Amino acid sequence: MRSKQSGFTLVEIAIVLVIIGLLLGGVLKGQELINSAKVKNMVTDFRNLPLFIYGYQDKFKRLPGDDPAAVTNTGSVKAGNGDGRLDGSWTDGQAAPLAVGAATETYMFWEHVRRGNFAAGGTDISVATYLPTNSDGGFIGIESASQPTLTPYLTNLSGTYLACSKGILGKFAKLIDVQMDDGNGSTGSVRIVDNTGWARNTSPGNNNVTTPASVDDSTQYTVCMAF
Repeated sequence: MRSKQSGFTLVEIAIVLVIIGLLLGGVLKGQELINSAKVKNMVTDFRNLPLFIYGYQDKFKRLPGDDPAAVTNTGSVKAGNGDGRLDGSWTDGQAAPLAVGAATETYMFWEHVRRGNFAAGGTDISVATYLPTNSDGGFIGIESASQPTLTPYLTNLSGTYLACSKGILGKFAKLIDVQMDDGNGSTGSVRIVDNTGWARNTSPGNNNVTTPASVDDSTQYTVCMAF
């Protein structure tokens, strides 16, 4: 007597394939939403910085970080020199927290705007979590755009201040530029910079502005905005 062989019918296989397709589509859509939220948060980081400055200036008539009356105005641990600019580099304190005596105005900027109730975050400048980070964990910083050491890295920028956010994947960096500027990482007010070995007061090396065509989606970059 011949035994029957059991197996899946074409209809059953088709149903399984449809279910797998729906699951994959859901996963991809979920990842797309996560990526979109990351870019939105990074764009918000940049757009908030002018609001912090203008809000502080409106309330205290001074530039945060540079405010010579910050101790009185906000209870800060250190005031600025009042020369109307942010002295120091946007990278100050990223390697290790700075003590009060060594704290630059770019480093103190965050304590001033936080104590002035314009930004959220801790006010203890001696801890590693003091400096803000973007949604991928890269440091965010600000400085005066007239810094002479910027010349090798970022040329022909128009603006008073320079805000930078590091450790941003190329696919996000390109979207940030598209949303905020001209979509070209080497022109306009938003620039995409090679993230490898970024350091101030050194030769440019590989730290050059780049064009979207040369931005690798899976490589990390620093994105800077002048305003």
